[in-house]
Amino acid sequence: MRTRLLILLGVAAAACSVAVAAGARSDRSATLLVPHLPALPATGRLASNRCPIPSRFRPAFTSAANDTGFQLSMLVAVAQVESRFVSTAVSTQDARGLLQVMPATGASLKLNVNDPTTNVLAGARYLRLLLDRYNRTDLALAAYNAGPTRIDANHDVLGPISMRYVANVEARWSALAGCN
Repeated sequence: MRTRLLILLGVAAAACSVAVAAGARSDRSATLLVPHLPALPATGRLASNRCPIPSRFRPAFTSAANDTGFQLSMLVAVAQVESRFVSTAVSTQDARGLLQVMPATGASLKLNVNDPTTNVLAGARYLRLLLDRYNRTDLALAAYNAGPTRIDANHDVLGPISMRYVANVEARWSALAGCN
C-alpha cells in the first residue's frame, strides 16, 4: 500500500513538473507575441498639476485654503459643482457666488457673499464649520448642499440628491488631487 502511494505521488510530481515547464514555455512564447503598449495617463488627472481656477479668482481660493486648512483641490471641486466658477451665480434658494453661499450664512460669518473674494472665504469657513461638526467629509458636503437641518433630521442618512452632490464633488476633488 505504501509503495503504491509513493509511486502515485512520484507520478503526480512528475506530471506537475512537466505541466509547469510546458506552461512556462507557452507563457514565454505568448509574451513574445503580445506587443508592449505604453501605459496611458490616468483619466481625469491634471497633467500640469494646476487647478483650473480662473486667474482672477486664484488668490481668493489660495487664501481660503490657507485660512481653513482645506486642500485647494477640494475648494475648487466645490466651486466647479456649485457654480462652474460663475461669480454672479444665484440659485433658486438665493445662494450666491462661486461657492453658492446663502446671504444669512455670509452675514453670520461677517462676510459679503456678493464679493467673489469673500464668497470663497465664506464658503470655505462654512464648510470647515460643517466638517468640525460632523467629522466626516461626506456629511459635511451633504450639509453644505442640503443644509445641516436635513442631515440632522435624517440621522446622517443621505438622500439621493445629497448622495449625487457628494459623489460629484468627491469625483472632481479626486481628479484634481495634487493641483496647486
